[in-house]
Amino acid sequence: MKKLLFTFLFLMATFNTINAQQDKPKQVLRHVVMFGWKEGTNPADISKIVTAFGNLPAKIPLIKSFEWGTNNSPENLNNGLTHCFFLTFYSEADRDAYLIHPDHKAFGAILNPMPDKITVLDYWTSL
Repeated sequence: MKKLLFTFLFLMATFNTINAQQDKPKQVLRHVVMFGWKEGTNPADISKIVTAFGNLPAKIPLIKSFEWGTNNSPENLNNGLTHCFFLTFYSEADRDAYLIHPDHKAFGAILNPMPDKITVLDYWTSL
């Protein structure tokens, strides 16, 4: 009986591992957004934007992961960009739907006129 139970548990674990691997895409689309701010921009306004951007994954489930940070590179090659936001999507269709999503549009509306520079770069990466 123990051998039968062990075999059953082993098969279930193997099945769950296979399913988890099938659900995970082989590639993901990274969407990188970087901001630089106009001189004299109030830090509270920047914080408001960071918080609003950070709230988007809860509102738009197409965003599979989100992280952000501020530049700390000693190379001084950031060209005035200080804040980087890193979003992951499973497809270009998901990214495109995010771009026109009402919550993303509302986020874009709070940006003006604060950023001095905005750079966006999307790329595919293998997992």
